[in-house]
Amino acid sequence: MVIESLDAAGLTRLSSADDWARAGDELASAAQRLEAAGATSVLIGANSMHKVYDKVAAAVSVPVLHIAECVAERMVSDKVGLAGLIGTRNVMLESFYRQKLIARDIELLPPVLTRVEALDKIIYDELMLGKVTRQSERDLKTIVTNLAQEGAQAIVLGCTELAMIVDVDANVLPVYDCTRIHAEAAVDWILG
Repeated sequence: MVIESLDAAGLTRLSSADDWARAGDELASAAQRLEAAGATSVLIGANSMHKVYDKVAAAVSVPVLHIAECVAERMVSDKVGLAGLIGTRNVMLESFYRQKLIARDIELLPPVLTRVEALDKIIYDELMLGKVTRQSERDLKTIVTNLAQEGAQAIVLGCTELAMIVDVDANVLPVYDCTRIHAEAAVDWILG
């Protein structure tokens, strides 16, 4: 296994096309270095960075496992038809992640802007700094409970840090921890 850890400071809260182009270049270069070091497949260990998946995949000749496709495969296997997706603003609002689930006939509840803003604050101002507050734990439980009341059959954690605050094994709904599922898919690929 070859790992390249990138500095997240320059890759958070990207908004402009130039920001994303720079992120795509940085991740594509990292993938090329991994391939040159002998990697026979590549994973991008951040949901938000899958926005530049196509650029990364085009930069290497080895497969790049898409996190949302891995999650979708698991959800299809479990026969989940309607889910709530929680994560960063770009994961929740843009199509690059959502479309991977929708393409597998998994309907997603529409994002609610107040939740998007609350989640961004929790993720960027707390979780990415290694902090978990009781208020944020309560806020996440409320969000999950509300999604269940709105008809969600499951919750997708579309942010790697959310597992710090959401108990994936003890919740009102099944929780699809994208980080765990992505890692398990990589192991299956390696052993397969």
